[in-house]
Amino acid sequence: MEFDHSLLTKAVHAGTEPEPITGAIMTPIFQTSTYVQKSPGEHKGFEYSRADNPTRKALEEALAILEGGRWGLSFSSGLAAEQAVIQILNPGSRVLVCDDVYGGTGRLFRTLFARYGFDFRFVDMRDFSRVESCLSSDTAMIWVESPSNPMMKVIDIRKMSEYAKSVGAILVVDNTFCSPIFQNPLELGADIVIHSATKYLGGHSDLIGGAVMLTDPELYEKLKYVQFAGGAVPGPFECFMLLRSIKTLAVRMRQHEENAMKLAQLLRDHPRVSRVFYPGLPEHPDYHLAQKQMRGFSGMMSFELKDGWDGVLKFLKRLNIFALAESLGGVESLVNHPERMTHASVPVEMRKTLGITPGLLRLSVGIEYIEDLAADLQSALDYL
Repeated sequence: MEFDHSLLTKAVHAGTEPEPITGAIMTPIFQTSTYVQKSPGEHKGFEYSRADNPTRKALEEALAILEGGRWGLSFSSGLAAEQAVIQILNPGSRVLVCDDVYGGTGRLFRTLFARYGFDFRFVDMRDFSRVESCLSSDTAMIWVESPSNPMMKVIDIRKMSEYAKSVGAILVVDNTFCSPIFQNPLELGADIVIHSATKYLGGHSDLIGGAVMLTDPELYEKLKYVQFAGGAVPGPFECFMLLRSIKTLAVRMRQHEENAMKLAQLLRDHPRVSRVFYPGLPEHPDYHLAQKQMRGFSGMMSFELKDGWDGVLKFLKRLNIFALAESLGGVESLVNHPERMTHASVPVEMRKTLGITPGLLRLSVGIEYIEDLAADLQSALDYL
């Protein structure tokens, strides 16, 4: 797929203007909790930083521009953003969730919100008949993660939008793996787009954050109230850091994808690897859909070693550049073992059904020199 070079300019300038008093080209860090009022209720749009902060406002404008939405809202973490989205629903609401979803998301739904009567139905959304069997007038929300974590399933967002509209449900798409550079779900019919800003938006493994982007004014008012009343907002320093990071997002994403494609091909051709899950490979079952609704394949992939858990232990010991760690989307390359790390909270039987096996590893491919990354993987694989 051809890279959209206009995104380079959009990422650099989104949401930022020179500061009017000094002309500072970067939005300052407004490190304040409150704002002086001339008289009760008479202020310049800022009263208390839980409600609004100038640095956060600039970030939220940038987030909206990147996703092609009218509004952006920032949160203290990706899970805080997810929590806010669920809190706009009434207790007891039915939510259809793609079965292969980030472990923390599933944990939030199964162990916290389920206690308040929410009815979460986990379903393989690539199988339309299964979606239709769970869909009803009681369905209040459809929750999509595409590509999914960790099995890299690509879900037809336009089709899910049709299903959502047919029953008056809200379509939420977690766009963390693609970032706004490679996919814009609002253009495909989503009502709400959500990100763990910790990942590609932040991009340097040095902050925690969450983001929500949308266009509907009623949904915005509901979510803005949850943000204000719940208070799970990022501090001005984290907002400044995210604004800084977004400026290089398009450049980074292009390099992440370029490196990932070459490593996916290396892994596919290695005799000690049984399967590679990367939407950029033509043999991926969702390859054509990915080409249709994405502008790039990103830097995330998973693969399975033929030697299972024993092979995983040997493989990890031989890596020098790839670091064993949680999270993803940073400039440095990471390897993760979903079964025992990010998806350990997923019920055992569900892990087996999804294919999260002892031999499965997930890579977050960084922006290092591709020959160094390839040599690191090759050396570890040849050790098996």
